[in-house]
Amino acid sequence: MRPEQLTFTALPGVPLIEAGDDLAGIILQKMGAIDLDLQDGDVFVLAQKIVSKAEGRMVDLRTIHPSPAAVELAQTTGKPPQLVEVILQESKEVLRQREALLIVEHRLGFVCANAGIDRSNVQGDRDEYGMWVLLLPQDPDRSAENLRAAIQQATGTDIGVLIIDSHGRAWRMGTVGVCIGAAGFPALLDLRGEPDLFGEPLKITQVGLADEIAAGASALMGQAGEGRPIILVRGLPYDLREGRATELIRPHEEDLFR
Repeated sequence: MRPEQLTFTALPGVPLIEAGDDLAGIILQKMGAIDLDLQDGDVFVLAQKIVSKAEGRMVDLRTIHPSPAAVELAQTTGKPPQLVEVILQESKEVLRQREALLIVEHRLGFVCANAGIDRSNVQGDRDEYGMWVLLLPQDPDRSAENLRAAIQQATGTDIGVLIIDSHGRAWRMGTVGVCIGAAGFPALLDLRGEPDLFGEPLKITQVGLADEIAAGASALMGQAGEGRPIILVRGLPYDLREGRATELIRPHEEDLFR
């Protein structure tokens, strides 16, 4: 019988993460601190920022020399040209632009603002350019898989790992937590053929399960100074399987907004 309760638990006391930190070790230490044993089927959800910081994805804008294209876009958007240059380096294509905003297709395929580059909750010297910025992980799916493998090797449990970020949506106000990296998790859940309440097979239903869990975890993490970047999810009503966040990216030929 599938569980009827899904719980989200923030691991307390997670320190400020620095390049090279052992996230798997920190997770297991914090689990022990609250006397919580890991179970098969548990899922860890991590904020993108701590993964990027652990992987050393910080960039000092003072070292960036903007291209002519970046300078031109900076004039349109009002963003520092050094920041625009980093956004372009992390992007496949600029899709929309206006004052204070660049919507791009990230090199990983995500459509998001400013290539996911962040200046909030980033330590470092600051001036009018913000100085230090944080990029998305180089390969979030691989980051999730490496973390999953380390935890499973240490504990012998079958778990899933999600890495999440906050994205806006073209047709809705406000940002929401979405999955950008996954391992051991059914990111896209295909329910076609499953019976509904009246026994009729579902025809088109595919669920972005990783994004649903990401949104729930993001609500608990918060967006400011809460300091809760790691969430344990227990009671998932679906079996874990090998999965990747790339399952969630809609192919260009099916994207009616482009």
